[in-house]
Amino acid sequence: MNGETRCREEGNPFLPHPARIVRTYPLTQDVKFFQIRFLNMDQALAFKYKPGQFAMISVLGAGEAPFCLSSPPSRPGLLEFCIRKAGSVTGALFDLKENAMIGVRGPYGNGFPIEQMAGRDILITIGGLGVAPLRSVLLYCLDNRDQFGKVSVLYGAKKPSEMIFREEYFALKERGDLECHLAVDADDTGSWTENVGVVTTLFPKLSKVNPENTYALVCGPPVMYKFVLREFVKLSIPKNQILMTLERRMKCGVGKCGHCAIDYIYTCLDGPVFTYWDVLHMRELI
Repeated sequence: MNGETRCREEGNPFLPHPARIVRTYPLTQDVKFFQIRFLNMDQALAFKYKPGQFAMISVLGAGEAPFCLSSPPSRPGLLEFCIRKAGSVTGALFDLKENAMIGVRGPYGNGFPIEQMAGRDILITIGGLGVAPLRSVLLYCLDNRDQFGKVSVLYGAKKPSEMIFREEYFALKERGDLECHLAVDADDTGSWTENVGVVTTLFPKLSKVNPENTYALVCGPPVMYKFVLREFVKLSIPKNQILMTLERRMKCGVGKCGHCAIDYIYTCLDGPVFTYWDVLHMRELI
């Protein structure tokens, strides 16, 4: 391949790059963990992204779909995704074994404002599959622990078997450098030792919050946003420091198809990370 051809291909935002599934295993009945590496190692190490950004994954013969990165950029070389089986592309992904080839392009979206968040306290509230993008920012904060203030995590799931990365979060509870509270809506095992109730029942368990110094992050099913945002407001956290990731109808990843447009907003370009101010003025986002 000559230099002219290579530059032309690298400038094509629709061109997926070959990658291999290094590792995959089930997290719940319908959610799988995927660890992926580009075939070109230089490209793997050069893939720069922010927590909260997403990539397009393609499967030959099935198409492509957007997925938030679950790995932190502080651990280069491997990309990690937490994917729920929900359609033809995810179904084809679930059928692939380790060492199978796929295509990856990206990263896309705006990501979390990590530079602005440096030195601040971080409050992360997770519901269900919302763990996928928020795992990236949480691990980044822990990998760069001296760059952030107090880190607090509230994580809720429907039941113990549906808590994604459950072992990881129980391990986090043992750490002394963050606050972690877990909850399930209902305990169908009789052996759950943490809180039973929706994720908002965890807010009273938080240690004192310094609102002006706190960035509050949330991701989960649409129904939970209204109630979690209300809790953030009760804590007097400024609306521009309340951040949420909303993957609303994204398709092409580069703002060309218009599938995710809301007036002048494109979720894939202007998001998927939005502030509470954005949501107040664009209610259709949720």
